[in-house]
Amino acid sequence: MKELLIIRHAKSSWSDSVIDDFDRPLNERGNSDAPRMAKLLFEKGIHIDALISSTANRAFSTATYFAKEFGFKKINIRSFDKLYHAPAHVFYDVIEDLDNHLNCIAIFAHNPGITDFVNSLSETKIDNMPTCGIFAVKVSIKNWDEFRDAEKNFWFFESPKMQ
Repeated sequence: MKELLIIRHAKSSWSDSVIDDFDRPLNERGNSDAPRMAKLLFEKGIHIDALISSTANRAFSTATYFAKEFGFKKINIRSFDKLYHAPAHVFYDVIEDLDNHLNCIAIFAHNPGITDFVNSLSETKIDNMPTCGIFAVKVSIKNWDEFRDAEKNFWFFESPKMQ
């Protein structure tokens, strides 16, 4: 059994129009929501084996809050440029290359691709993946390269506004 947590980056700041989109930091709400959602997952008893993030500042910063809650060192967050504004198929490509000893993975990325991706996973659909929202599925596979064609079972959905 494999478990996948898809997490949209927390709310980012638009206060400085000179900053490139890739470099935008989290805003006050994002800096509050990310640790709160990480704690929520931790308190659910979920054991995350790996954190995978877009290299964009707001996604990586969100992943850093989860790393802190789950006892990961920041250096252990795996980051991929291709997850920055990635279309749905890129998520599948990243997942298929994961080490098979990893059973629960958290991926941090962006809209619109993240919403398209989560809506491709199960019968459970969402209109828009909210900032710091978490969409989780379980898959009865032994190897991540089986993920694309395997039946995925909706596990849960959480967002800061639900708390």
